[in-house]
Amino acid sequence: MTSETSARLLGFEPFVQFTPVELRHNASESDIQGIIWATYRQVLGNDHVMSAERLISSESLLRQGHIRVCDFVRTLALSELYKEKFFYSTPNVRFIELNFKHLLGRAPYDESEITEHVNLYIQQGYEAEINSYIDSAEYQDNFGEQIVPYYRGFATQRGQKTVGFGRIFQLYRGVASSDRARVNHKKGTLTTELARNSASPVRAANTSKELQGVTGGNREQLYRIRVSQSASQRRPQVRLGMQEYVVSYELLSSTLQRLNQRGCRIMDVSPA
Repeated sequence: MTSETSARLLGFEPFVQFTPVELRHNASESDIQGIIWATYRQVLGNDHVMSAERLISSESLLRQGHIRVCDFVRTLALSELYKEKFFYSTPNVRFIELNFKHLLGRAPYDESEITEHVNLYIQQGYEAEINSYIDSAEYQDNFGEQIVPYYRGFATQRGQKTVGFGRIFQLYRGVASSDRARVNHKKGTLTTELARNSASPVRAANTSKELQGVTGGNREQLYRIRVSQSASQRRPQVRLGMQEYVVSYELLSSTLQRLNQRGCRIMDVSPA
């Protein structure tokens, strides 16, 4: 376990003696309110929620015992509120980074996890991408049905990779920070690190001092993107043409975004 002194220096002292927030039988109104706000804070990356944005109907269902905490988490992540904050104007890679952070409480371990979820979103859509986290064995093992997800990346747990400890610091920048308030919040934070299979030095949340770190790996993974040409272009077309693009991991997100803007249908993303 990390010492309280080290945790204070690194900026995650609140998580050293953290007790998971769980909805129990016979919970008081105050307890349920705590559950609701803890869920908003975790799933929305500590971003401010206005009264008009709250999911009042879902809150009521949770309060009456008609849905579980995991159902409330799912509803919030599938909502227009979540999409407006983290999906519509956010590159795919950054969107997936934040899904890992908000729903599993950790950072992605490697680029294969990012690629898997990019393909899942492309092939099955937004709802399948969100459900894949909440329906996973990892979510159930750590949070079950009634625990609000929390940042697990700061602790050593069974099944976690140690590289996740350094990477969660790239996504978490202090208890008062917000995922939409930080500089370049729409840019993938771990793109270069995952592409190089490296571990960045750990930096305290409110300082640029490097505490320790080892960089490993030096590979540049390439990815093949298969797309079908859009049929909505103005010039006549006899048939839809298939095209392939080979790009580095660093360019994967921007290339996908550019192809989507051009109206291309992305069929598959795979290692080249």
